[in-house]
Amino acid sequence: MNYAVVDIETTGGSPRSSKITEIAIYIHDGEKIIDEFSSLVNPEMKIPEFIVNLTGITDHMVADAPKFHEIAKKIVQFTEDCVFVAHNVGFDYGITRQEFKNLGYDYRRPHLCTVRASRYILPGLESYSLGKLTRNLGIPITNRHRAGGDAFATAHLFTLLNNKSHLSIEKFIQHDINPSILHPNLDLEDLEALPSKTGVYQFYGELNELLYIGKSINIKKRVNQHLRNTKTKKGSELLNKICRIEYKLTGSELIALLEESRTIKEFKPKFNNALKKNKFPFGLFSYTDDVGYIRFYIELTSKKTDIPLTSFTTKREGVAFLTEWTEKYTLCQKLNDLYQSKNACFHYGIKQCNGACINKEETITYNQRTQDMVAFLNLNEETFYIIENGPQKSEKALVLVENGILVGYGFAPYHFHKQPVLRWKRYIDPIKEDRDSKTILGTYLRKNSQLSIVKF
Repeated sequence: MNYAVVDIETTGGSPRSSKITEIAIYIHDGEKIIDEFSSLVNPEMKIPEFIVNLTGITDHMVADAPKFHEIAKKIVQFTEDCVFVAHNVGFDYGITRQEFKNLGYDYRRPHLCTVRASRYILPGLESYSLGKLTRNLGIPITNRHRAGGDAFATAHLFTLLNNKSHLSIEKFIQHDINPSILHPNLDLEDLEALPSKTGVYQFYGELNELLYIGKSINIKKRVNQHLRNTKTKKGSELLNKICRIEYKLTGSELIALLEESRTIKEFKPKFNNALKKNKFPFGLFSYTDDVGYIRFYIELTSKKTDIPLTSFTTKREGVAFLTEWTEKYTLCQKLNDLYQSKNACFHYGIKQCNGACINKEETITYNQRTQDMVAFLNLNEETFYIIENGPQKSEKALVLVENGILVGYGFAPYHFHKQPVLRWKRYIDPIKEDRDSKTILGTYLRKNSQLSIVKF
């Protein structure tokens, strides 16, 4: 297998408006460079001054250079049967594809990002930018911010990565979506335009029926994963039916989770079967034993009529949670069904349990800690806003909890906080809290300790 290690310089801007001013390609056989091609490119537009200052490439330098269409065939032939490799491949590959698209040609190659591969194969480095990474690894780099110099350094980085872990490097080869397996009505231009941001996405079929609802912190990446999923029967059936994709940006991952849960319950899409069954089948329950101690345990919610204190996707997740919180509140492993013994629990022997397992601790003092834990799980019946980034830079996302109950969520102007807190509620769209939304909220709060929270 050969690899085409590529670097381009451009006029800047978005992939759709940016034009290539220089391209360098080194063909690599996995061990060494075996061929090379480079050229300045006339972008047929003025190069912005800040780009000139960065790259040193001026309008005068590219005036007599070939236009992209004049070297396009050479690039196709030169990279044929190669993996397209670049440092931050999304940029170089995306703009190269766009240049070909402008010519009416669909340029596709398997591609590999040396940034992602470096993070995996060489973990723990301070920076993975090309300049700092090559300097830390002792790779010489000349003509920085010129295609030839950067591509040459990337080729040497690729040699190091491939020699260090050939099997690992192969894991990072990505393939474009095969258009032949998609529904003919699905517009590939729409796929290219999907944002790499947080939100909820929806798939629609031929008769405008809603097929599937999902959420992701990177909508474009997650949708592409769906459209490559031919390994399962459900996945293949779904991608053959998708004719249209819509999305709603939320900025906040919490709102994306809540919006996904709410809309799935409302519209019941055919391909959300797993979510329709029960997203959180295991729950944390409590009871008071014959002696008077309050005990906790994990059980299937389908076996109980009680509402769980919180819920989990798997029993293992629930047991891990109960184990952590048993230690946090100095509760008894044995009473919480985490340690089987006729005598004292293990924690009693190391003085992390006060002896409830052998009736040594008073029930009133033990139960006070269990009630503290329950109060925390019920958000202490507090009233507060969670503030996160919104879908646009000019917005903030708000989630409102009143007396420990999720009331709703919405989006406010960036400087909304200058208004009195009591006026923020006008930005909130109300929802009815249910078991899933309560679990989503509680889990999110536990896993994100640095959230911006305003209590009132």
